[in-house]
Amino acid sequence: MEARIGTDENEKWYKGITRYQWVVLMIASLGWIFDVFEGQIFVASMNEAMPSLVSPEDLAHIPTYNNFALAAFLLGGAVGGIFFGMLSDRIGRTKTMSITILFYSLFTCVSAFSQEWWHMAGFRFLVAMGVGGEWAIASAMVNEVFPKRARAHVGGLFHASSVLGTYLAVLAGMFLVGNESIQQWADGLEIEFVDKSTIPWRLGFLVGVVPAVLIIWIRVSLKEPDSWQQARQQAQTQGGQQLGRIGDLFSEQFRTRTVVGVLLAAIGLATFWGVHIYGKNVMKKAAQLELSVVVDMERKGASQDDLPFQKKVVDKNELKYYEMIGMLCATTGAGLGLLAFGPICQKYGRRPAFAFYHVIAVVISLVVFLGSFSTTTLYPLLILFGFFTVGMHAGYAIYFPELYPTRMRGTGTGFCFNAGRIIAAPILVLTGTMQSRWELSQIQVGAYLSGLFLLALVVLFYAPETKDAVEGELV
Repeated sequence: MEARIGTDENEKWYKGITRYQWVVLMIASLGWIFDVFEGQIFVASMNEAMPSLVSPEDLAHIPTYNNFALAAFLLGGAVGGIFFGMLSDRIGRTKTMSITILFYSLFTCVSAFSQEWWHMAGFRFLVAMGVGGEWAIASAMVNEVFPKRARAHVGGLFHASSVLGTYLAVLAGMFLVGNESIQQWADGLEIEFVDKSTIPWRLGFLVGVVPAVLIIWIRVSLKEPDSWQQARQQAQTQGGQQLGRIGDLFSEQFRTRTVVGVLLAAIGLATFWGVHIYGKNVMKKAAQLELSVVVDMERKGASQDDLPFQKKVVDKNELKYYEMIGMLCATTGAGLGLLAFGPICQKYGRRPAFAFYHVIAVVISLVVFLGSFSTTTLYPLLILFGFFTVGMHAGYAIYFPELYPTRMRGTGTGFCFNAGRIIAAPILVLTGTMQSRWELSQIQVGAYLSGLFLLALVVLFYAPETKDAVEGELV
């Protein structure tokens, strides 16, 4: 039995946790790691992939196409998260988790064969269906298997594992997408059915099939949580409440909770894809300036005053390296922020933790995007930037499952996180338009969208505090 043992709140959160409960956390985290990899591999390679999928006349519209692909990912996550969340309430967590992992593994691999920009956008939608569904199911299952005193901590650990997925995408960006040796190997291949210059980024997507092997472990090791089995049994008896009904989310009892969850997720997702991911561009810009100075000084022996008037040439692979280093720093900070969120919200409450992160996030974002810093200074600064711009996302895995009883937990958790994607998607389409028509850089767009963090403070005013909710109060 994987029941939530050890309810003494004075005990250490990890005391009495069973081997099976750790296995559940490990499998859920691995699924989430690969979730994030499938999403971030596009971020790590979009500057190489999208230009090769459009005609020369359309190159000026690449920012718009990139944001269409990002928006498609958000919308796909919304559809998949809501659908698969409801399905998990009806047929079980483990079966549905296997389906979602197969879904995102398959379509990430197929993305490697894109020939047009809209192919990539369409595949991003399908990948995200699996990604959104897996998160909702895994977070609900972790909540149901662990005791109440441990949920904030394991929820933070679960969501913090996402940084490993981004690390994998960074490694793919460095050693596949931006690796000159891979390009030289590709150039030597005797093939004509594909542009050889696109092979490095296509390889990055091909490795997305690997997570499919996780399905075997899931089917062998996991069983349905006791609380879900009890809820299903009650639903099958006369007068029992039905499982996974989306209409129940908007009943008088749960309406406010649902709106709060959706809006928090919308703000977090819009700022992740519209603010956080552009932190790496700040590092790239700083590196470009520094490397240009070195190139000009070495090649022309010019004085510092002459540099602005000289042509600056920097190796694109070297710039790619710094871009990935920037992504690595921001991701490391994000991981630390996610890990810290659990203990903070366990001590001070869910609402204060959310408020603290959002306030600091807007400040650090404006500092990073509007300031002028060297690459050396940006190393710690981007870590701090990642800490606060992403750290509150751990709260979604902790807070959203606490808003609903078992019979609708998968549905509610999936709906909150993924309906937020529907709201965030148009924002990303707008940012693409801002870049193309108003000639704003991604860094400038990030500065503008950082103001969204402040909207969370209004939402939190209506949010219920679940820290001291009585065990079983909703179940």
